[in-house]
Amino acid sequence: MNQNAIEVADLTVAYRDKPVLWDVDLTVPIGVLMAIVGPNGAGKTTLIKAILGLVSPAAGQVLIYGEPYERQRRLVGYVPQRGSVDWNFPTNVVDVVMMGCYGKLGWIRRPGQQERKMVLEALEKVGMSDFADRQISQLSGGQQQRVFLARALVQDAQIYFMDEPFQGVDATTERAIVTLLQELRAAGKTLVVVHHDLQTVPDYFDWVTLLNVRLIASGPVDDVFTENNLRLTYGGRVAFLKHNGYKEKTNLEQSAKLRGV
Repeated sequence: MNQNAIEVADLTVAYRDKPVLWDVDLTVPIGVLMAIVGPNGAGKTTLIKAILGLVSPAAGQVLIYGEPYERQRRLVGYVPQRGSVDWNFPTNVVDVVMMGCYGKLGWIRRPGQQERKMVLEALEKVGMSDFADRQISQLSGGQQQRVFLARALVQDAQIYFMDEPFQGVDATTERAIVTLLQELRAAGKTLVVVHHDLQTVPDYFDWVTLLNVRLIASGPVDDVFTENNLRLTYGGRVAFLKHNGYKEKTNLEQSAKLRGV
């Protein structure tokens, strides 16, 4: 198997002739838990969607384990932003999670006892067993996010893409998600996570990609998550605090929010 999980070369994506990603080269090794970090409008979600073939690039190439995504689709799981999902669709938790099985079953074969067992195990893993028959519209934001994580788990993918999985969830759910992501990494999976909270990057992730339309830097957190690289990424709008030997990074908008501004 190719030594890299993901290889992106010369990737450019434009909306209405305005570049959203420009000439991005990115290599993601197998078995890392990677954050994609950058300001609003940096192209973080677009990068994931371009890798998954959900948006068409103007130029460039994407390989998953050395092959085009279309040939490796079964190896990839995707958790979109919660805000992009119609949560009023009339379906229950089990049915949503079961959708993760269709990549292997196809749309003709019906799921059986084995698939239902996988679904229930995934729900237990994310702490949602008691909500199996609940309508998804009746769940809180954190519960909905856990359901989508369970759907990704039953895919038994090798690479997981997650777009802001911590957005709008409570502290308990955030800790549960982090634990799950780290367990997946320990099992040899590769995880790519769009993330906005700079302070938690050193604690949650071992690899980071800094993006602002162009790729600023990518690599191990200890090497890449530096004051200089963050200033390049955020245009200097970053404050730095030292705490317990770490340089904590907090953008000004977050600081204002904490002050109630």
